[in-house]
Amino acid sequence: MSQFLPRNKSLKPFSSNLRSNMTKQENRLWYDYLRGLPLQFSRQRIIGGYIADFYCDKLKLVIELDGSQHYEQEALVYDAERTAYFESLGLAVLRFTNTEVDHQFEGVCTTVQQIVYNHLL
Repeated sequence: MSQFLPRNKSLKPFSSNLRSNMTKQENRLWYDYLRGLPLQFSRQRIIGGYIADFYCDKLKLVIELDGSQHYEQEALVYDAERTAYFESLGLAVLRFTNTEVDHQFEGVCTTVQQIVYNHLL
């Protein structure tokens, strides 16, 4: 993993707790897809003062899964700030809704797969 990304180490207990208590959709994406890819992804990665759902250092890619709480005005502003921060570090951000993971899982995986395999070519 990259040593160059800032990390608020005080978030480590919270990050560990999130990793141990992932949502149904996070579990599905992790166990049914991401962990089997040829590039290493990490779960609940601390980046600055935020915790990304999934992160791949080689791709400089953050994957975020958004539940219904992400559609409230305050959450939309917070997510925009998070995305802007990640992008300011040179990271790309992919966002999927929990509904997409539940009902369009193959499409979610295809989107990630295109990025992974474009990198490998």
